[in-house]
Amino acid sequence: MQIQIKTFQQLTNTELFQIYKLRTQVFVVEQNCAYQEVDDADIISRHLQIKNTDGQLVGYLRLIPESDRKSIRIGRVVVNPNFRKQGFGRQLVASGIEAAGQGSPQITTVKIQAQAYLQEFYTSFGFQPVSDVYLDTGIPHIDMVLKLSK
Repeated sequence: MQIQIKTFQQLTNTELFQIYKLRTQVFVVEQNCAYQEVDDADIISRHLQIKNTDGQLVGYLRLIPESDRKSIRIGRVVVNPNFRKQGFGRQLVASGIEAAGQGSPQITTVKIQAQAYLQEFYTSFGFQPVSDVYLDTGIPHIDMVLKLSK
């Protein structure tokens, strides 16, 4: 498995296609949510990809800088349905947390808007809930925060 982190400008056309195809497959079709899946945050984000030896996109997330410059948001965490239940979600989030503070010593906090059913999963990484459960695109979510130790 290969982990890559790229800015939007560094992504190839093929990589961008694979990312948008996977995100749409899961977040729009599988979860039956009609919403603007591709947004302006893609342009300012760093894009973390896990690929297998054949170049298939196994997992993806984006790291979105927050305006306060002290925190970063992890978003669009997704594992390809063909690779689920193999530990890639855990590898993906761990890599995202590690990447969140790399090269940015001012980053002290990682935020995530987690689907509520994944609260225990994110808590296992040290995330703590900071909101009640709320609906986002019809799906229960919860805001969570992880303080980075520097």
